[in-house]
Amino acid sequence: MDTSQYLEVFIDESTEHLDTLYEQLLQLEKKPEELTIIEEIFRAAHTIKGMSATMGYSDLANLTHHIENIFEEIRNQTTKVNAHLIDGLFFAVDQLNEIVEDIAAGGSGERDIQEVLQRLEQIQGEADEEQLVSEEIQDTTSMVFSQIDEFELAILEESKSRGFSNYEITVTLSEDCLLKGARVYMVFEVLDKLGEVIKSIPDVSELEEEQFDQKFSVLFVSKQEKKEIKEKIKKISEITQVEINNFALEKDTLVESNIPQTKQQMSSKNENLPASKVRLSAPRKTIRINIERLDVLMNLFEELVIDRGRLEQISTELQNTELQETVERMSRVSSDLQNIILNMRMVPIDHVFNRFPGMIRQLARDLNKEVVVNIVGAETELDRTVIDEIGDPLVHLIRNAIDHGLESTEKRIEKGKPEQGTIDLKAYHSGNHVFIEISDDGAGINKDKVIQKAIENHLITEEQVPSLSNQQIYELILASGFSTTDKVSDVSGRGVGLDVVKNTIESLGGNISIQSEIDQGSTFSIQLPLTLSIISVLLIELHDEKYAIPLSSIIETAVIHKEQVLSAHHKKVMDFRGRIIPLVDLNDIFGLDKREDEEYISVVIVRRGDKMTGLIVDSFIGQQEVVLKSLGNYLTNIFAISGATILGDGEVALIIDSNSLVK
Repeated sequence: MDTSQYLEVFIDESTEHLDTLYEQLLQLEKKPEELTIIEEIFRAAHTIKGMSATMGYSDLANLTHHIENIFEEIRNQTTKVNAHLIDGLFFAVDQLNEIVEDIAAGGSGERDIQEVLQRLEQIQGEADEEQLVSEEIQDTTSMVFSQIDEFELAILEESKSRGFSNYEITVTLSEDCLLKGARVYMVFEVLDKLGEVIKSIPDVSELEEEQFDQKFSVLFVSKQEKKEIKEKIKKISEITQVEINNFALEKDTLVESNIPQTKQQMSSKNENLPASKVRLSAPRKTIRINIERLDVLMNLFEELVIDRGRLEQISTELQNTELQETVERMSRVSSDLQNIILNMRMVPIDHVFNRFPGMIRQLARDLNKEVVVNIVGAETELDRTVIDEIGDPLVHLIRNAIDHGLESTEKRIEKGKPEQGTIDLKAYHSGNHVFIEISDDGAGINKDKVIQKAIENHLITEEQVPSLSNQQIYELILASGFSTTDKVSDVSGRGVGLDVVKNTIESLGGNISIQSEIDQGSTFSIQLPLTLSIISVLLIELHDEKYAIPLSSIIETAVIHKEQVLSAHHKKVMDFRGRIIPLVDLNDIFGLDKREDEEYISVVIVRRGDKMTGLIVDSFIGQQEVVLKSLGNYLTNIFAISGATILGDGEVALIIDSNSLVK
């Protein structure tokens, strides 16, 4: 059977289920007794096993099968969850992830999994010596529905009193059945015409998602004979066996119901038939879209934004009422369309966060430290392009926090701290930005050591030290080649990492700031734009040329009298709400002719982190949404320019990188 046509769907779904495994393992560590978490993990592993076996990836299927065995034991309480078990399971899921990544890259998915299997077997050997519970549903139907709740028992008793028969039906599908969900739906359609389904094992949602092997069972109420029911089910193709037995009502099958209803209340709701139907829910109204198609859609919309700007300018010039109304309506519709397209490109940041707990656990073990990780705001969404780029910088920051930030267990005990160090990963929206914070409760940043190293590396002079703020001192560790570690190890000490983090984040239009207190810990805060393609800007004019400054970095604009321009250390500064900030003349930066001496000066006040600067411009034009375009390979690393855009009149406006101008 040719399965190549399903490869893309297989990779996408496997990745989703792996994300579920990472996320739920983290939850399981916090709540080891929570059965719903164990069930969620079991379903994800079971689905990966079934899909990989169907696609012919035997190593992936075998490894997932062994993971599934362990969770079967956990689910049946023959194995207890502990730190060692969680470590091993994270390791195994990492291996699953690597196999799927290999398949996605065009590989065969073949892997020597013996080492992983031995580690999993060791975990199983350390479990309580109790008999393993089989994965498969027992063939004896009396064990299938061994427990029912009060509501279901009342229905069955009432149906029996009205002359209905209660049956247990177990249906077995053929081994080569690909569309199991469709077969289940057809069985339910047949049963719906013959009586009422009370309950199913697995439950309806699992059947719909094809999260079962080849068997499923239903508790069924009908006046039809067994033979007639069996014959009609057997007519459905790809069904190999149908077993029907009478269901005996036993008192010990009753479990406590979560529905506090009396038998009389239930009877009044079911005058005609003694059961409420169990139906497969409607199909999910979602489709998978290749990200390349979204990129094409975004590119086309960017052209539409440029044409929209052109139409707005023409309507303003012509002053035609009908044209202006049409353009205004087009602007509203295109704005709604823009929001839809941008939302389609948004991806939850937990796609990145979910990969970290395993890495943190392994690194903590290598460094002989105890670390617990807390994740807040994993549902926060970012543009897919930003998500692709932010993973490596976050890895650097987390490794830095564990190695440099957190003390050893002995030192933490000496300081009266908990033995376990804490790493907090937090993400949240604020305006048109997403903030990601990596915090630790470690030793904090030693300012004296940073200053000493910075002087040795000629980053600053001793004379500059008194004038540096805490924030400026902390930001010295982001310089290239900077490291306060005396010993080079596999983890750190080479002075490579944080400079890469800074460069990557700033290339995405974001910035990074640092806060720290001795013996309290450190927080690295990353500010990122929601999207990189369409941005809101303030158009300004410099020497008859138009430039754009991103609104996300602007605090406000001001027109000040020339006498308000002050001088400090031979530099222009101004008083902004009681705070002295530097002034930068953009005409000087871009080598343009000096303007005539004017009485009033236009200033755009921009911010990066907690630092502010006033940019002197000739005049303000107005706010506009523009499409950010790259300058291409021939114009790279141009100071203070991050890209360009095409305006409505066809002019090209350069987009100013205000981050590089903040002093």
